[in-house]
Amino acid sequence: MKHKTEHSPSSKGKRNTGRTYSRSGINKRIVKRPIKPAIAQSYKKVILFNKPYDVLCQFTDDQNRQTLANFIPIKDVYAAGRLDRDSEGLLLLTNCGKLQNTLTSPGKKTNKTYWVQVEGIPTQASIDALNKGVELKDGITLPAEVTLMDEPALWARTPPVRERKSIPTSWLSITINEGRNRQVRRMTAHVGHPTLRLIRYSIGKYTLEGINSGEFKEIDN
Repeated sequence: MKHKTEHSPSSKGKRNTGRTYSRSGINKRIVKRPIKPAIAQSYKKVILFNKPYDVLCQFTDDQNRQTLANFIPIKDVYAAGRLDRDSEGLLLLTNCGKLQNTLTSPGKKTNKTYWVQVEGIPTQASIDALNKGVELKDGITLPAEVTLMDEPALWARTPPVRERKSIPTSWLSITINEGRNRQVRRMTAHVGHPTLRLIRYSIGKYTLEGINSGEFKEIDN
């Protein structure tokens, strides 16, 4: 007489329920990044600083070079973005994380305008190439707004720009909304016109207007 073999539930194959997810995944807690509380308007600080040449965009330096601390006595503000040591012009400092993110996040595409003295006089073809986007080592630049401009009335730079007497210079207004390392300098070099002097004139709605080199002003945002 044959005996019917009984199978325990554990010995059976898994029942196909048609689920494409794991039950354990349902019970996992979703961890959200904490959102910094908004700063009350009365506590918000926005500083516009005209950074001189050869000044670092930080408040301390272990090599005794000039920093923001040599010019700005206001505490608890931090630079929204950077400006190279050998560049000049507008640097915005704030204690508001939301404003910092708005001005520096690539997704926000905040326009920044630079006044750039270059060696030689770019042709229209070179300017068109910069407007369209040029191929750098880290990829093609996004479309820019580039035009020839008259030489602006500026403060004297220390040390002076080293120009070659045999080669004329010209000025470009360059507006970009990217923030790659030394991007403007690499863009002008790519079309055969090395940058001699670079001044950031504006960041979004904020400009250098009325601020002398080495000076700052606190504004109502």
